[in-house]
This record gives sequence, C-alpha cells and structure tokens, in this order.
Amino acid sequence: MTFKADRPYNDLPPLPPKEDVETKRVLKACIAARAALAELKVSGQLIPNQAVLINSIPLLEAQASSEIENIVTTTDQLFRFANEAGNLADAATKEALRYRTALNQGFRTLKERPVTTSTAVAVCRTIKGVELDIRSTPGTALINQATGAVVYTPPEGQDLLRDKLANWERYIHEAEDIDPLIRLAVMHYQFEAIHPFVDGNGRTGRVLNLLYLVDKGLLDIPVLYLSRYIIRNKGAYYDRLLAVTTEGAWESWILYMLDAVTETAGWSTARIRAIRDLLDQTAERLRQNLPKIYSRELAEVIFVNPYCRIGDLVSSGIAKRQAASVYLKTLVENGLLQEVKAGRENLYINPALLALLTER
Repeated sequence: MTFKADRPYNDLPPLPPKEDVETKRVLKACIAARAALAELKVSGQLIPNQAVLINSIPLLEAQASSEIENIVTTTDQLFRFANEAGNLADAATKEALRYRTALNQGFRTLKERPVTTSTAVAVCRTIKGVELDIRSTPGTALINQATGAVVYTPPEGQDLLRDKLANWERYIHEAEDIDPLIRLAVMHYQFEAIHPFVDGNGRTGRVLNLLYLVDKGLLDIPVLYLSRYIIRNKGAYYDRLLAVTTEGAWESWILYMLDAVTETAGWSTARIRAIRDLLDQTAERLRQNLPKIYSRELAEVIFVNPYCRIGDLVSSGIAKRQAASVYLKTLVENGLLQEVKAGRENLYINPALLALLTER
C-alpha cells in the first residue's frame, strides 16, 4: 500500500531502512558530530559537582522541547519552581518541569537497563502526568496548523504498534555496524512515525535521544541542548521527518540531526566552560571577601540552585537554618545574589548564572 496522509500508515517499513543511510555526506557529517560530542563529554567532566550541570542545561532542554509543542514558559519560571513542589507554577511550567523529571528519571534507570519500549512508556507517563500506555485507540491524525490538511496518520492497533516498537528496539541496539549517531537519527524518525502514544510523542522521542547518547557512552550525563537547534529550525524538522515518509529522503533527515548534534554540542560545551569559569570566579570572590563563611560547597550550592532557598543550604549540610539565612543575606550584601520575596519565603537568585543560561 502506498502512503496516503489520511489513512493509517500500517505499512510503515521496518528497520533497517532499505535506503543507504551511510552516504559520503552523512559519514563526513558524522565525524564532525562525533568530535563535537567528544569535546562536550570532556567539558562536562571539568565541573566535579555534576549537579551544577544536571540542574541547568536539562531545564533549558525541557523549556525548548516543550516550546516545540507550543507549551511555552520562561527560563525564569522554570528555575524559580524547579526545586519546589510546583503547586504555585502555571500549567505550562509544570509540564516543562515534568519533562526535566522524565529526563532525570530516565538517566537514572540507564544503570539498570538500556533504552527500551518500557523506557519510552515511563518517560511519556512522567511528561504527561498520567498512567498511559501504548495506544489502543486510533491515532490522532497530524494536521498542518496553517492549512488544516492532514499530513500524516500514524499506524493503528496496539499489537501492530508493539511489533513496530520491538523492531525499533532491536535496531537501535543490534545494528552495531551503523554508527550510533546515524542510528539516533533513524530511531527518532521511526519513533515519531510509530507515534505510540495518544499525546507526548515528540517530547518523549527527544528525551529518548539524550538517553540513547548516554546509553551508548557518547555522553556521561544528558547535557546536550538538542531542542535548541530544533526550535530554531522547526519547519525543517517537520518537513524532513515527513520527507522520509513520503520520499524515503533519509539522507537529508540524518544530515539535519547530525547538524543539530554538532551545533548544540558546541553551544553546550561553550556554556559549560563559561559556567565553570563563573563558578571558579565566584568561589575566589567568596574566599577573598568573605573568608568567615567561605567554602567551595557554598559557592556550588548557588550554582546547583540558581533560585536558592535557606533549605538548600541546610539540606546540603553547609549550615543550620539561622546561619544559612545569614550566609545568603551576606552574599546579597556582597552583590553575588539578589533577594526576592516569594510568598512566605525569600528566594536568593544568582543573576550572573541566570544571565549566562538565558543568553541564546
């Protein structure tokens, strides 16, 4: 059966693709992407306290990935509510924070098992905040927002979807003759084409991308800000995905994903180095100007939590509550933090770090 946009694409071809996915252009782009990722992996090791990175770049990724699906929040809102129960946050911020949670939980489960269909289910459940499973109802047709025309109708039938996901899973782990970065592009297309959930497929697929890079040893922690590239090239993202379905245009899609990896790895590397330099400068300023309260741990905690609370210092073992309050107010007086009222408590903001993170 040939592809028809308004009919369920039950004949979605299994992996591996019949087309050549290792063209000369792809292999050349793959070398550049691998080099950029290797540099990112090394730069991530420059900050001994990995929580500094895990609490920052994945939040930016969560914001951009959610924005691709028109769920819009601000970096300020995300960091403000990142370590709070989230009850005061607006709906879009809560949903973006669930993306961050899904990424972190998925990262932790990699110690027990590789990326699988069950990983995808767990990720999507966390993102959506509901106990969903592989859909058994007909899939929602994907509509062109500008014209209202149906552009794609995913396959239907839970058994069929599970078969296609089993094939997807085998390919990403068993096609060892294909470079993992090329497999990354292929796996992302196939997952989006299967469209296994009623909602949340795009964000789930983008979390799986980062988990896969860690799973294959290309990153130590999921700090590649991949959605930054996609949000800036959103039209091409959807056009090239669809072109694989309609024309078998694998090369242009894989090149798009490799370019995304190369560019965002470079951005992430530069940002991590800037965070490290700012952390070192802050620690040195503390040591020289405030020797009575100085500790490396105090410098780090205001980077792990750009919106810091008294409780963050207490839980880190830096000081008891009264002393922690004095420490934070002293940092405000010395221009390292800004104090803002938030309901019944005070938040202590690290403006230099936030400026660094929000600079696109």
